[in-house]
Amino acid sequence: MAEKGNYGAIHVLVGLMLAALTEVAPSAVCAQQDAGLLVLESKIPLGTVNGRIDHLAFDVSRKQVFIAELENNTVGVVDLGGARFLHRISGLNRPQGVGYVPAADALYVANGGDGTVRVFKGGEFTPLGQLTVGSDADNVRVEPETSHVIVGYGSGALAVIDSATRVKIKDFTLAAHPESFQISTGTRRILINLPDAVSIVALDDKSGVQDANWSTGADRGNFAMALDEENQRVLVVFRNPPKLSARDMRTGAVVAEHDTCGDVDDVFLDTKRRRVYVTCGDGFIDVLNASADYARLARIVTRQGARTSLFMPSLDRLALAVRVSGSEPAELWIYRTTP
Repeated sequence: MAEKGNYGAIHVLVGLMLAALTEVAPSAVCAQQDAGLLVLESKIPLGTVNGRIDHLAFDVSRKQVFIAELENNTVGVVDLGGARFLHRISGLNRPQGVGYVPAADALYVANGGDGTVRVFKGGEFTPLGQLTVGSDADNVRVEPETSHVIVGYGSGALAVIDSATRVKIKDFTLAAHPESFQISTGTRRILINLPDAVSIVALDDKSGVQDANWSTGADRGNFAMALDEENQRVLVVFRNPPKLSARDMRTGAVVAEHDTCGDVDDVFLDTKRRRVYVTCGDGFIDVLNASADYARLARIVTRQGARTSLFMPSLDRLALAVRVSGSEPAELWIYRTTP
């Protein structure tokens, strides 16, 4: 009788466990499928890199990623084709922004420490020259049509550099230091985050005349920005509170908003899959649905402090710069987009 009683109790217990698993399994499977939207393909060691890592750029023809190793005073070069660290450019002064110009086969590096922009030959990484733009030289963008290099700096300015002559040809004045800014090829405007001025502004990309100034209201820390040219939207991600705000590119009106991971530094739009990738220093990548009010599709665990990234549409890859953490070395993590 005792054996039968035990058997009955065990039978009931197993039944309860199976019922619990039946309830849990669908969400677990869903999480696995969601995480599969970005598959971690490789972790490429960067060698000795101390402190914070800043922005990245890409040489499509050579499949090389450039990494501004800010506190290391270097720029690292990674060969994606061979999944290996290739070269390190030293002797810099707190490099923050990098930009590769295909037409000139040149790498431009903005140094926040001394306000210079230094230029290096593509593939060889030999110095081609340097010029001074001003203090806190930061983000770098390359205008596709003219190959002009645009650098944000100082208490509020954009420097425009002719990449053929490596000479600064003009400055655009702003109300505060520019963080992320993007060039709209469709509207011929530059959209700029000015977190210290609690605003987003738009300039004509040739004259520099400001034609829009949109307040961010109670939202603070608008550091990251991407453009959705097809739908005429500006995607801005804030740090406080941490959220994505999609705004009409013509009027600045909020179209949709969704919370995100914290301490954001980069955001990219994957036009092929209609996804948004948000990389955060809190140690996550958020994948949002750009076709459904930016609802979250997945939250992927990375490493604390890994907030700068680069999406490379031609390769269907997202590169994430991962800084040193305890015994964990600095690495470049490469994610493959699926499907």
